Amino acid sequence: MIVEPLGDWKRTHTCGDMREADIGNDVCLMGWLNRSRDHGGVIFIDLRDRYGITQIVFDPSAPELFQAAEHLRNEYVLAIKGTVRRRPEGMENPKLDTGMIEVLVNEVKVLNTCETLPIVVSDDGADDEEVRLRYRYLDLRRKRLQHNILFRSKVNKIARDYLSGKGFAEIETPILAKSTPEGARDYLVPSRLNPGMFYALPQSPQLFKQVLMASGFDKYFQIVKCFRDEDSRGDRQPEHTQVDMEMSFITEEDIYSLLEGMMKIIFKESLGIDVETPFPRYSYDEVMLKYAIDKPDMRYPIEITDVTEVIRGSDFKVFESVIEGGGIIRGIKVPGGGEAFSRKQIDELISYSQKLGSTGMAWMRVTDAGVESNIVKYFNAEKQKALIEAFGAVPGDLLTFLAGREAELLPILADLRVHMAEELKMEPKQQFSFCWITSFPLFEWDPAEKRWSPMHHIFTMPREQDLATLESDTGSVKGRLYDLVMNGVELGSGSIRIHDVNLQKKVFNIIGIDEKTAEARFGFLLEAFRYGAPPHGGIAIGIDRLLMLMLGEKTIREVIAFPKTTKRAMCLMTGAPSEVDRKALREAGVQLYKAKTAVSEDAGE
Repeated sequence: MIVEPLGDWKRTHTCGDMREADIGNDVCLMGWLNRSRDHGGVIFIDLRDRYGITQIVFDPSAPELFQAAEHLRNEYVLAIKGTVRRRPEGMENPKLDTGMIEVLVNEVKVLNTCETLPIVVSDDGADDEEVRLRYRYLDLRRKRLQHNILFRSKVNKIARDYLSGKGFAEIETPILAKSTPEGARDYLVPSRLNPGMFYALPQSPQLFKQVLMASGFDKYFQIVKCFRDEDSRGDRQPEHTQVDMEMSFITEEDIYSLLEGMMKIIFKESLGIDVETPFPRYSYDEVMLKYAIDKPDMRYPIEITDVTEVIRGSDFKVFESVIEGGGIIRGIKVPGGGEAFSRKQIDELISYSQKLGSTGMAWMRVTDAGVESNIVKYFNAEKQKALIEAFGAVPGDLLTFLAGREAELLPILADLRVHMAEELKMEPKQQFSFCWITSFPLFEWDPAEKRWSPMHHIFTMPREQDLATLESDTGSVKGRLYDLVMNGVELGSGSIRIHDVNLQKKVFNIIGIDEKTAEARFGFLLEAFRYGAPPHGGIAIGIDRLLMLMLGEKTIREVIAFPKTTKRAMCLMTGAPSEVDRKALREAGVQLYKAKTAVSEDAGE
């Protein structure tokens, strides 16, 4: 097959443009051969571009064209000229926007051919993910992936227009930055002009946007890449994108209002969904008690109840020994679970909880006569009544109990709560459920390091009422922190920032960063504070996670054009990361060593 130049041909329409109003018009279309069919001597071709599909007809009355059509194959790149006509009655395709018309070809050019395909582009088959990522340029031709990437473009524009309309300035911050450890490992870039020195790819624009506030830009945003050298998972990649924003002279209420407005317009303009605002707000302490996690899925009306004190003093020795040892008893009320779950299903729930790490799960069914189970005999009538009241249970409910140390129990309870809702096939209260989580502890104790560490980051302002006890009662201090959560996924995290240099130094001191280290790592920010930084705060929304949830995908890789693999953070299409020419390494002042040895890769040269 001869490949022809485009020449002076000009595309007049896309493959998704034409309707009945175009019947009789001459058109020039260009795209990929999606599928061809020979029906009784007439050859039909579905010509595809990112806008849609148009049916192209080769009639045997034009022998040369018809003969050429017989040699066309899937994914050939074609240009055709022809006339739009109505499809014959009964041959319409209501599934296509162009389904009422077809184009009768009078000229065709093959702009490129295609070798045998490693994946079928014309369907969204369940190919192995590594194969899909290896041939990502083919995978991206598929309808679902193209829809996802174009949807992403649309959402980015909505967010950009919304923030610009609110008076925000879009300001880019550096990619080659200073290494200022913020929790994860930095990606390091050697500096050829400064041998032995390195840039770091920013984990976030945190320090730069705070400097922008000190510079007088009171409303900043950017859609920005962030880099973290950490293990990947379904909702995490080594490079991710966030809508980052910061404002001066604000309180938390300004952030809540701004983000709720942005989510409302994003969902309305992209999905046609009206999001209810304001979003519910819960304190960290409240969600940890009721949902055992700081990013609860609020679509299901299942809560966790602490029944330690209710059970204390019962005859159930298993629970009593846990309580005496400083443990807790928490339970989950499953609405309707007493009737919906068979004994076999309850045993499967017990087994599931043990796989998560529990020592077992006790249970009771609530009936009109009280509670029933094999452990009821250990609880007198008063204890049974108190348990029903503590859970707010009614006949038909199932009460489940787990015992253990709080830190070990919480992740099990959080997982089990959602698992029970799924097992019940419980209808979610709403498709997309937002909430704010506030008042996080500012610090958490690191038993391995035997010191305090920041729960979020070290630039967070403590609550005003906690300033006096910042150093004397560090564990009780709450930060002016807030997370935006949707469907059990943390979409964004932010805080009101410290803008006073002396307070910032106090926080550094609490987490073990002395003044010399603070100046070496963050000296430029502290210096900016000394020259009159305003009160400020902000938030960053993970656009990848947001899009994953909006589109119903299971991983963020499905909404990123060129993602990395989960296990080794590799780009299978390009082969990155890869070895670098040794000359380039020498110029950058980098010497490679084999693991656990001091033998240079350049040894012997």
